[in-house]
Amino acid sequence: MSYAVYVTENFEKEIKKISKSEKEIIKKIFLQLKENPYVGRDLQYRFLREKRIKEKRVYYLVYDDLNAVLIVAFGGKKAQQETIDEIIKDLPEFRTYLKNILKKE
Repeated sequence: MSYAVYVTENFEKEIKKISKSEKEIIKKIFLQLKENPYVGRDLQYRFLREKRIKEKRVYYLVYDDLNAVLIVAFGGKKAQQETIDEIIKDLPEFRTYLKNILKKE
């Protein structure tokens, strides 16, 4: 079963700052996530995962019930725990954000 991949506005802003080669890697990650959203490393919960790009990480949430992946953050190793904590704190908002996207489609 194929998953739809979506991104948050915050993620879109962050990737505007990265190199072209990193953007290409992120495109490949998107394709991977469509086929298998559990390719990355899990972070405290099975549905909260990260995929590494050298010293940086792409953080995403897997919603099996919605057949969707929401990419929520991009950052370096130094801010890793802070980023994870922020994502966990905002889990209900991310679900609402994704549901709103799906309603518009």
